[in-house]
Amino acid sequence: MTDERLRKRAHGVDATLRVGKGGIESVVEELDSQLDDRELVKVKFLRAARGAGTTDELATDLAERADAEVVETRGNTATYH
Repeated sequence: MTDERLRKRAHGVDATLRVGKGGIESVVEELDSQLDDRELVKVKFLRAARGAGTTDELATDLAERADAEVVETRGNTATYH
């Protein structure tokens, strides 16, 4: 599926994971598990997590650790495929 189609589909997806003060390490396995069950997963980076970097930096780091692809980031939310 093209990136444009994935971004359009991501619009209707609700965030199912939240990254807080525990950091991204605490959600890597859960993101991987959710991606096994569905094509797109949205992750919201709460204020406590953003102290460690920008949303884009955190989203990229999480994608690398979970072997996922960042479809897009908007505000404090990232969508993965």
